[in-house]
Amino acid sequence: MAHSISSPVHSELIIKKSRFIGCVQPVAGRPAAQAIVAGLRLQHSGAAHVCWALLAGGQSAAVDDGEPSGTAGRPMLDVLRHQGLEGVLATVVRYYGGVKLGAGGLVRAYTDCVAQAVKQADKVPILRLRALHCAVPYALEGLVRREIAAAGGRLDDIRHGEAVAFDITLAEAAADELIARLGEACQGRIGWEAPE
Repeated sequence: MAHSISSPVHSELIIKKSRFIGCVQPVAGRPAAQAIVAGLRLQHSGAAHVCWALLAGGQSAAVDDGEPSGTAGRPMLDVLRHQGLEGVLATVVRYYGGVKLGAGGLVRAYTDCVAQAVKQADKVPILRLRALHCAVPYALEGLVRREIAAAGGRLDDIRHGEAVAFDITLAEAAADELIARLGEACQGRIGWEAPE
């Protein structure tokens, strides 16, 4: 199961006089991530690099921002992937201290800075939801309500017309089981509608 984090978490490392300021934070997607990075560039105008990595909504990014290719963004992204995170932006602002770290040193520094922040983060599971829409005769309304509650579903809307129509949201993992249980309990007198 994928996880996100509940709030931004910061870390800081000093390595051979270079200062690495890291942050991992929840983010909805690439536009929000780019806005955060732009804000960091303004806030840290004297920094040598603002590197970042993103895993959100099927989008990923690994930006080295002038560091040697593959020494900053990719290691940061690897930390997010290894931790099974989704909807998370990792940023590291580097103030250069005058001593070169070499490729291996940079990879370790960026990896460690993000890993320290992730280690402190409050991880929250991402629950994938599914919307279901069905209609049943009035005599089955109570049964359907009980089954929805037993499956941990949320009744979003109910309409009374020729039949009772339900709009339901529940965990994706429980949806197929609820459909099967209702199909059996209602003895074929339930109609499923495709989501809009």
